[in-house]
Amino acid sequence: MSDTHAAHFSINNIPYGIASSIKRPIPQAVTRIGDNVIFLAELVNKKPFANIDMTALPSILQGSSLNAFAALSKGIHAQVRSAIQATYRSKLHHESAEHIKDVRMHLPVVIGDFTDFSVSAYHVQNAPEALFGVRSLPACWNNFPMGYAGRCSSIYISDTPVSRPLGQYLEDPAAKEKKVIFGPSRSLDYEFELGAIVGRPVAAGTGVYAKDMDEHIFGIVLVNDWSARDIQGCEMRDPLGPLNGKNFATTVSPWVVTLDALRPFEVSAAPHTQPVVDFLEDPKSITYDITFRGEIVRSGVSTEVCRVGFSHMYWTFRQMLAHNSIGGCPLNTGDLLASGTVSGSEKSQLACLMELTMNGKQPATLSDGSALRYLEDGDIVRFTAVAGDASAGVGFGECVGTIKPAPRM
Repeated sequence: MSDTHAAHFSINNIPYGIASSIKRPIPQAVTRIGDNVIFLAELVNKKPFANIDMTALPSILQGSSLNAFAALSKGIHAQVRSAIQATYRSKLHHESAEHIKDVRMHLPVVIGDFTDFSVSAYHVQNAPEALFGVRSLPACWNNFPMGYAGRCSSIYISDTPVSRPLGQYLEDPAAKEKKVIFGPSRSLDYEFELGAIVGRPVAAGTGVYAKDMDEHIFGIVLVNDWSARDIQGCEMRDPLGPLNGKNFATTVSPWVVTLDALRPFEVSAAPHTQPVVDFLEDPKSITYDITFRGEIVRSGVSTEVCRVGFSHMYWTFRQMLAHNSIGGCPLNTGDLLASGTVSGSEKSQLACLMELTMNGKQPATLSDGSALRYLEDGDIVRFTAVAGDASAGVGFGECVGTIKPAPRM
């Protein structure tokens, strides 16, 4: 980690994660201010925590995941946030803190279910144009947020290497006679996304309206939904959609940024072109002023490939979670629901290579002048995000992965 992104983690942020170190080898709950990673179970005997009436809090904060903490009420979360800030201001945290470079970060929650939506109108139109030469919005685009069920077994913490997947794909998609071959993907891609982590669960058969869904969102993380476009393209010629083109790896950032931290950055959500059903109506209709920056490092040379906001997304997290629950599906603490690729209208705002290079047919140019079509072995993909102006001190750190060669069979 060359840049620790300390400026993302001011006292206005107070994100949550799970960390361990040589001094503290058992993974447990932490927060971060600047480069200080603060082990929370050690703070509960400090004076600012005295008014939190919860005897189980120390054991919850000693847990190896944030699930039990995430499931607590918003009231308890607000009290803990205030107590952490007061402890830091009083300089009572020093004995419980270690430098970010001295700790190892782990997945913040145990993720039982993963839904990946696609709520950028630009991405939804660009993707089929790049793959199949057809540009259009799905028939029900204006009615509900579209998504699919992903795999939890291949969700990894940031900085975990990503192996190039093996699979079946068309040898030459342009050929008149189509031939399917097996081998390492030749069209490996990234997708820059945000993900909401469920806090308080939604019981089976109940459903929650969008306007009430903030009570069930613990916080937000960065998500890279790695994609093998050749494998995916072959799969999506059938009506069931992608499987092996998507299921090999998803990377998430280690820090869960809470809705309390993001509240100052609420902005009006994108307007809808037609009315929605009652459970998706949201009088508040807010999203967040968040800006992404993505880069590829190839042979030691960095190239910025994307800089894009989030506020143009057509559906909000509140609506995504409501739609996922309304049919009776339970939402459990720790579940991850991702936004899909956050692409905007300009070329510099395209958040995956399939769009940026039109499926490799229109290469982009790296900083050293070489062509960029898809990811090569050894490439490092890194993206960061901040809320509002960078000086506000609320960011997400980074989500990073290095491409490794495909395994031998």
